[in-house]
Amino acid sequence: MDFQLSEQQRDLQQLVRGIAQKELKALATRWDRTHEFPWESIRILASAGVLGLTIPEQYGGAGASWFEAVLAIEEVARACYQTAMAVLGELGVQTQVIVHYGTDAHKDRYLPPIARGELICAICMTEPDAGSDVGALKTRAEAVEGGYVLNGSKILISRADVAGVFVTFVRFGNVPGSRGIGAVLIDRDTPGLEIGPGDETLGGEQLFPVYFHDLRVREDAVLVKEHGFRKLMSAFNGQRCLNAAISLGQAQGAFDEALSYVQSRQQFGQRLADFQGIQWLLADMAIDLDAARLLMYRAAANAGAGLPDQVEAAKAKAFANEAAIRVSNQAMQLFGGHGYLKSMPVERYVRGARFGALAGGTPQIQRNIIAESLVGRRRMPRD
Repeated sequence: MDFQLSEQQRDLQQLVRGIAQKELKALATRWDRTHEFPWESIRILASAGVLGLTIPEQYGGAGASWFEAVLAIEEVARACYQTAMAVLGELGVQTQVIVHYGTDAHKDRYLPPIARGELICAICMTEPDAGSDVGALKTRAEAVEGGYVLNGSKILISRADVAGVFVTFVRFGNVPGSRGIGAVLIDRDTPGLEIGPGDETLGGEQLFPVYFHDLRVREDAVLVKEHGFRKLMSAFNGQRCLNAAISLGQAQGAFDEALSYVQSRQQFGQRLADFQGIQWLLADMAIDLDAARLLMYRAAANAGAGLPDQVEAAKAKAFANEAAIRVSNQAMQLFGGHGYLKSMPVERYVRGARFGALAGGTPQIQRNIIAESLVGRRRMPRD
């Protein structure tokens, strides 16, 4: 088994790392303090072709694989959490459900401006009574002549303030359980769409409620209907890999800051890095980083041009999420009291690292997936 990156992959990694460390990192504090959407960072990445990595070439992208996507987003997250979260939609499930399940008209309309950084895409799934239990969602699409009428609400939606199109999970008619779930594409200017006031998160981004009041879409706005739940959930396996990459990038950024600090900080007549206790902490952090990276690489590499395996993605996400919390907290500890200051980057990494285990399916949900694969049975969605 070859654990080396190809020359093309190394070039991509170095390109994004250079952009992230020279340009995005300098903007990270601004986005964290102002809670603005990082448009300037988006434009930088779009001009470098990063936003279109996983979009097919005929639609203005690079046609790259999930592996290249995790390489890129890890480097972005290593420099700036806010920008990584903004890029997540362009590389992740919002775009990929259009790539894999959209019509030619959907792809022609939405993918080129996404690749150029001109169109932000949000995903509307979580509801007040349906978080991890996606099969319980209530937002309904009722058939009418020529299309559907939507009523319902979503919560904790990122990028809703700037999105131009919303990939919205709905229940078609009265079909119960997961069988009735599909998705429609809703343009921002559609009458009946309302974006509520945002809430600031620990990581600095904002999340919004989204409401649908007798919102009408045409039949051609349907993205997935038949067997929609399984298709949509399969796309989330890629999202889990990108979530793991953001967690890993945050952990790596915190580790970088801590390693530099302990090599320069003098206490008791020697560097902090010369104390064996400090060295052991660093070693444990390095083990966590490598283990998370290898799990993530395996899931992404095995996907090829398709979607990652559910169990491999679940393992990568669960481990990376929890490793990021461990590593970033240890990094803050190595700074001592200075690490608790808002002026220190490590404090920002600690907050950003906490996101992964809450979004895209908690580690507990990932453990359910893993365990069910081991005991030979699946928890069946409610019908």
